[in-house]
Amino acid sequence: MKKLVLFLTIMFMTMSYGQETKQIPLINVNGEGKVKIAPDQVCISATVETKGNNAKDVKKQNDEKMDAVLKFIKKMNVPTADFRTKQVALNPQYDYEKKKTSYNATQTVEIVLKDLSKYDELMEGLVQQGINRIDNVSFESSKLAQYQQEARKLAIKDAKAKADDYVSVLGQKVGKAFTISDNSQVYQPRPVYAAMKSMAMESAGASNETMAIGEIEITANVSVSFILD
Repeated sequence: MKKLVLFLTIMFMTMSYGQETKQIPLINVNGEGKVKIAPDQVCISATVETKGNNAKDVKKQNDEKMDAVLKFIKKMNVPTADFRTKQVALNPQYDYEKKKTSYNATQTVEIVLKDLSKYDELMEGLVQQGINRIDNVSFESSKLAQYQQEARKLAIKDAKAKADDYVSVLGQKVGKAFTISDNSQVYQPRPVYAAMKSMAMESAGASNETMAIGEIEITANVSVSFILD
């Protein structure tokens, strides 16, 4: 009886091992999906920076400039929910050669502008009111999630089409997807602001175009393993 049990146990283990090591016929392909859209909003990060030898005076001057900036933003009818103070700092800076301490005050405001026709006017006004550093300009889409979904679907379709092309010459068929890996990245163009026309203020009132918005290209990249029937 013990020999019979031992024999059945060995047979079961052998069958299980055979099932575990059985290879599944697969085809591995990459797919890409692209959706190009025009941005419908721009996110601007701008800073007022003030330097001086007296900490109290430096902070006061910086606060006054930022107050003027915020009032201008409101005057441009930007909704309150679409702009906010992002960072405030007052830092001492010691000059070892002159053995003196100066101070550097900064305040950063982040603005989401949903009317792109006001971009030039807003940028010029910000500089006129005291902004002296444009940290970031990013053109975006308010429907980004929707377009990302479209790009992913196109990527899967591209992967399936490639798999069908490869196996068609072998007389086989593509079955269900076995694994799917997503390696997507979002690219958002950043325009060059015509050598910062607003900063120079030399062409104030000119009708020259200062930016090329371009398009947002949303790309989805997937790796898919299909089972071969």
